[in-house]
Amino acid sequence: HAGLFYGLQTLSQMLPPRPDGASAIRISAVTVTDAPRFPYRGMHLDVGRHFFGPEFVKRYIDQLARYKINRFHWHLTEDQGWRIEIKRYPRLTEVAAWRRETMVEKNFDPFVGDGQRYGGFYTQDEIRDVVAYARERYVTIVPEIELPGHSVAALSAYPELACTAGPFEVGTRWGIFEDIYCPKEETFAFLERVLTEVMELFPGEYIHIGGDEAPKARWEASEVAQDVIRREGLADEHELQSWFIRRIERFLNANGRRLIGWDEILEGGLAPNATVMSWRGTQGGIDAARQGHDVVMTPTSHLYFDFYQGDPAQEPLAIGGNLPLERVYAFEPVPEELTPAEGRRVLGAQGNVWTEYMKSGDHVEYMVFPRLLALSEVVWSPGGARDFDDFARRLPWHFERLDASGIRYRIPDVLGLARDRLTLDEKVEVALAAPARGTIRYTLDGTEPTASSTHYAEPLEVDVEDGPVTVAARIYTADGAAGPVRRATFTRTTPRPAALVDAALEPGFLVDLFQGSFRRVGDLERRGQESVRREKVEAVVLPPWAPEEEFGLRFRGYLSVPQDAVYTFRLTADDGAVVRFAGATVLDHDGSHPAPEKEGQAALARGLHPVEILYFQAGGGRALKLEWAGPDGVFAPVDAGVVRRVR
Repeated sequence: HAGLFYGLQTLSQMLPPRPDGASAIRISAVTVTDAPRFPYRGMHLDVGRHFFGPEFVKRYIDQLARYKINRFHWHLTEDQGWRIEIKRYPRLTEVAAWRRETMVEKNFDPFVGDGQRYGGFYTQDEIRDVVAYARERYVTIVPEIELPGHSVAALSAYPELACTAGPFEVGTRWGIFEDIYCPKEETFAFLERVLTEVMELFPGEYIHIGGDEAPKARWEASEVAQDVIRREGLADEHELQSWFIRRIERFLNANGRRLIGWDEILEGGLAPNATVMSWRGTQGGIDAARQGHDVVMTPTSHLYFDFYQGDPAQEPLAIGGNLPLERVYAFEPVPEELTPAEGRRVLGAQGNVWTEYMKSGDHVEYMVFPRLLALSEVVWSPGGARDFDDFARRLPWHFERLDASGIRYRIPDVLGLARDRLTLDEKVEVALAAPARGTIRYTLDGTEPTASSTHYAEPLEVDVEDGPVTVAARIYTADGAAGPVRRATFTRTTPRPAALVDAALEPGFLVDLFQGSFRRVGDLERRGQESVRREKVEAVVLPPWAPEEEFGLRFRGYLSVPQDAVYTFRLTADDGAVVRFAGATVLDHDGSHPAPEKEGQAALARGLHPVEILYFQAGGGRALKLEWAGPDGVFAPVDAGVVRRVR
């Protein structure tokens, strides 16, 4: 039945978006052979930070079904609000569903609140109605009840479940709170009763238990928690969290359900039958797959739809980061590090929508569309069949369908100005494209294009002999709406001379390990400390002997450049990193952040160039990879094949 339903969605995409009923509809005779690549094709919605009523949730599900997304991850509980009626515990909706006020924008310190009581919840009847609505559209809902962390709202209603006496208040600001569920018998009785009612409402196999961002300070100071550690023979509070989650898993399994949680549930040992949702990069998913567990990939680098879609100065307030449409489309859910058997553990991927800064349904739709369309092809189409240029060509048709449904989507950026470019030539050709029906208007002095700016009709030949030129462009749709401005600067340069032309150096890098807490690459350099370990390594990746968190690395070597050309470097790092040639920064990816990719360019002459990569890790994310591409645009690892160790 689901297959027939998805066939009808394909058929519907061949129909006019606004049939007028007055004329015949003609469809070309075609044969479509189609099947999904992954069984889990997911989208998430956080209703804890901001609440969205049942009608919006149904509208959201309509669009998921249209694009063959078959899992809706409904994030129902948070520090800032509990959103599901539980008959056994009425204070969860009387108290925990409402916060005194909400922080204004990002005014953390000093705190600025709006002074307005805020909240809401779904009755069990409303949930049953939404579940039935989703089932009719072949969408299975995965409910999330957060534990042991992100539980301050619940503790405000039932403080006896905490390790301290409180008092507790439903969160009014965003972030991570130290108060979490205490591992006492009363807590497990509460959670089992809550989950029993949740299972009665949601018939799907998965129950999501969160498991992320649970600080251990309260457990470290709690005699109750320490007694459990001693009694169960646990090594520390991380193993206590694993024990906590395993106990919940046994309860869910006994009731015919499966536990799924964020990748922190790996810490201290993974529950036997758990499925891991890998969000801090893909490493958690890789580790879980290698241990024989199912995985859903949802890394911040490619699938966090609360990240900005372009220049923050032109976008609505967001949590941070940058996730353009192209990067979503480029995501590959099965990491190349996995064997074919391990790769089959990857069930699929999911886009996440955290709503700290999304107060309205219109804002949610703006952040989701068109990135959802890119995700739908990532999880449905064969990996080798995806082509972004073809996807962009087809987007205007889908925008008409979204217009017909009243969906507020983001007009995409003009294509062709993704980054600044260096060139060795006097002139450079700049080809632009519009992935939405409309007109491209551009300027050559970097100023903001207006509706009266020059109309783009064919590739531009930009003269850069006398200095850099900044091209700025945007799309104007037929109804006069203006898309975001995208800019790129084109600069003529000469190749940086090589330090050595030929030298008998060994392959690979020297890497130094530094201990300490760093927040910027400069912290690593200013301290002038001695490295605690020095090894020879083959590539710019995290060595297996690196600590779990809070350390720095310095890679040094000579990059072997085959010809005079402009080279592009692509760096993935969680947290900060910089790439330098002969002391000059080519790629600056500094600061604490998740693991998005960042690119930079350098013009290099044939020969050996001294290269240094500085990296620090401040938290639990573990991601580091450096690649490069020459004039052919094909990226390859910066590894022992092209790097020689310093003498």
